[in-house]
Amino acid sequence: MTQNFGRIIENIALFSLHPSPGIVPFMSPQQHYDFANQLLASQDFFARSTRVLAESDSGFRPQEDMMTVAQQVAHTAQTLDWFVEGASRPEGFDLDFAKHAKALDAVSSLATARQMLEAAYANAIRFLRSRSPEDLSRPLPPGPVMGGQPLSDIVWAMVEHTAHHRGALTVYSRQLGKVPPMPYGG
Repeated sequence: MTQNFGRIIENIALFSLHPSPGIVPFMSPQQHYDFANQLLASQDFFARSTRVLAESDSGFRPQEDMMTVAQQVAHTAQTLDWFVEGASRPEGFDLDFAKHAKALDAVSSLATARQMLEAAYANAIRFLRSRSPEDLSRPLPPGPVMGGQPLSDIVWAMVEHTAHHRGALTVYSRQLGKVPPMPYGG
């Protein structure tokens, strides 16, 4: 499966938006790519990488001005929802980042944050799977965040953003004296 996953990523990156002349992508126009599978993999990687963190680690932050463990996870959930909401609203993405940051102040439990993340992944997966290929190719609303790009591009942004916070949390884990497992193994 890992080799197939790598092949899918490579082919989509190379061919999905701008096929090279004379090269035929591995997917025919009649096939529908399930973008939600990328989020399922991302969810698995995130859970695996962060499973060494316990509820007792919820309030840990490397420095006072940084997010806690619980807030990192909650922010990841919040951002998945933000991408779905931004792709769904005619006005696009809500850029009131101070409001989003303030909402994280109330999160103090890793268990609660993990529930938020599970719900956000489920919502994003439902959203993607409920859209037709035509819907996914429609442009995002105009604006400074991905304005005019195909709606399906939010998947790559969600995966990248989640990977960023997954990585930050592995650093937090090491600072707590824990060894996080590799995200890509069983």
